[in-house]
Amino acid sequence: MASETNKLSIREKIGYSLGDLAANLVFQTLMTYLAYFYTDIYGLEPGHASAIMLTVGLVAAFGFNPVIGAIADRTRSKWGKFRPWILWTAVPLGVVALLAFTTPDFSYKGKVIYAVLTYTLLLFLYAANNLPYSALSGVITGDMGERNSISSYRFVAVMAAQFFVQVFMLPIIEYAGGGDKAVGIEKVMTWLAVTGTLLLIITFLTTKERIVPKPEQRSSVGEDLADLFKNRPWVIMLTLTTLVFVTLAMKGGSYVYYFKNYVDKARLAEFIRPILDILTGIGINFFGNDPNAAGFGLFNAGGIIFMIVGITLSKRLADKYGKRDVFGVALLISTLFIALFYFFPARSVELMFGSQILHGFFYGITIPLLWAMIADVADYSEWKNNRRATAIIFSAMMVGLKGGLSIGGALVTSILGAFGYLTQQAEGYVQPDSAIHGTKMLVSIFPSIPFVIGVALLFFYEIDKKMEVRIEQDLAARRA
Repeated sequence: MASETNKLSIREKIGYSLGDLAANLVFQTLMTYLAYFYTDIYGLEPGHASAIMLTVGLVAAFGFNPVIGAIADRTRSKWGKFRPWILWTAVPLGVVALLAFTTPDFSYKGKVIYAVLTYTLLLFLYAANNLPYSALSGVITGDMGERNSISSYRFVAVMAAQFFVQVFMLPIIEYAGGGDKAVGIEKVMTWLAVTGTLLLIITFLTTKERIVPKPEQRSSVGEDLADLFKNRPWVIMLTLTTLVFVTLAMKGGSYVYYFKNYVDKARLAEFIRPILDILTGIGINFFGNDPNAAGFGLFNAGGIIFMIVGITLSKRLADKYGKRDVFGVALLISTLFIALFYFFPARSVELMFGSQILHGFFYGITIPLLWAMIADVADYSEWKNNRRATAIIFSAMMVGLKGGLSIGGALVTSILGAFGYLTQQAEGYVQPDSAIHGTKMLVSIFPSIPFVIGVALLFFYEIDKKMEVRIEQDLAARRA
């Protein structure tokens, strides 16, 4: 297997990371706002929104991703296997992301059909773009230290996208739409589509594939799949990825309801007023006078800032103790700060913000490690089977990501519906106590469960620090 394992330049690491910045302008919007968009802006009933998100999401996860992975592994071009996909899908992904968050003047049945079609097409294009992009990290370098480094760059970019979407997007939607959220979100998504397209093109232009299979390496899709199911670390990482994204989608999609219907508005306004005064003084004044939107944004900002701090420590800790052990400990601690939200009274805004910050810090340590561990699983598969099938391994992880996102997002709307949540009511309406309790559970107890199961799974994941070193050395000798 031909390989160039020289160190990557900062330019290439940044260029690669911009692809995740682009993808996460879409992904973070889906995770944070899709349920809220469908129920409170677009006008779907919670049951219909849940059915669309779950059904389309699972079809995309188990249908689109394996197909794209198998095709990408067999792509031959002057640009490599994976980089062409980033270029080919850049414009279509931006256009369809805009269409998926547009509210057409259709009948209710027409709006349901439109939502199904646009969400299906969006998830297909996201798979065709982000799966090859993720697989690119497995062939851009064979140096595991550099792989940890590029993952850190990549997920700083993820946090930048998440920061914009979760901190600024809701207030900007209100501001851009003049109070009409449907108009506001269309305007915001237009700019995100243009920006994301340009970033993906930059990623294509600044990266290079270095680990190239020898021409004599050939394997069928059946052989690749057989290799996967004999690969216990892969099975564990697939399950772990699914569980992680169930939690992220569940709690991420629930916070907007939590701030709208549970957090005490007067206490929140009092708490954030000094921060808003500082921001207004430096020209950031689009938060407006809505304490829910402003508080929601600032709450997310605290968590994301400290996630970035955690990301910066991730490589150093993983290099010393190994990815598996650092991931498990940090994930467990971050889970405790999620569960605490169940006990916070509506006026305990300080505790909410503090717990979010601490959760963000410890979860941030895990963020680069998940994808670096999946790249290690691709190395493990090559080490065991003497064949490399990078994209199909990453496609399986994308199955977990999409499946987790779909299950978690559908759980938000289905659980709210089961607890009696009211949608699109007149100004001044009051949610029933059952809906408030369901909202509390959705940001605390329910999302804690998948994380705890994920921590337990890591006890069966065999690629520890010692095995990482052995695999890297053995593969380097073979490639030489």
